[in-house]
Amino acid sequence: MQHILQNVKRMIKKEMTKKHLITCSVIMLLVIISAINICGTKAKTLEKKPAKPTLRISKFILLNTDADNDYCFANEALPINEAGVNRKMQRSLQQHNYKNVHSQILQNKAARVFPIIEPILKAYGIPDDFKYVAMVESGFGEGTSSRGARGLWQFMPGTARTYGLHVGKGIDERMNVRKSTLAACKYIKELYVEFNSWTLAAAAYNNGSIKMERAINNQNEDNYFRMHLNRETARYVYDLIAMKAVISQPKKYGFKNYYPSFKQVDLLAFN
Repeated sequence: MQHILQNVKRMIKKEMTKKHLITCSVIMLLVIISAINICGTKAKTLEKKPAKPTLRISKFILLNTDADNDYCFANEALPINEAGVNRKMQRSLQQHNYKNVHSQILQNKAARVFPIIEPILKAYGIPDDFKYVAMVESGFGEGTSSRGARGLWQFMPGTARTYGLHVGKGIDERMNVRKSTLAACKYIKELYVEFNSWTLAAAAYNNGSIKMERAINNQNEDNYFRMHLNRETARYVYDLIAMKAVISQPKKYGFKNYYPSFKQVDLLAFN
């Protein structure tokens, strides 16, 4: 009898163990399924498609097809038919004419420096109009701005070093016309690659690429002449075009005796 009871107990214990194993298996299965669902949810979150970039229709100004058009920059024609644009252009022209400037200094310096700048711009594939950037930036002066920019192209010390100029320990290659122009060309080329517009590249030269990119994105606008920028940058390209017009047609704007003759030794003095 005792033997039978022991067998019964053994069978009950075995059955309970079996049920316990089944229960554990079910629990483990549920845990695995839950883990899979959690991982799947995370993976789905991580694989979330990035937001589509805002599609911006390019509104670059039209290419200039009139060789006699004073109002263009780097072959990009100024939309002179727009009243606001025309008003700004006329204001800049007035500010740069002889009546307000009363000086031949810029013309004289252009005669000496342009022959150095022009072939370097050409070698880098940069439009010839960028020589007026040096004129507007510094007036071909040798002074230092309140922010520390110096030289023909008004480089800050850090930017100058970035593009290969030596600044410090008694050396300042920002003052060297040829070397600073080479550095400026490298910078301008980078700006053009970034903005795909010479006009925007010129504006970014003045305002900085980060600020220009931010303005383009915030305004969803990539036409310089329709953008809202800080006062200096907003008039910058107008000043370039005005300077080009004054230099190209000096008599029209009151200047005389443009481009006096200089000896080659004078040109060498700027190297």
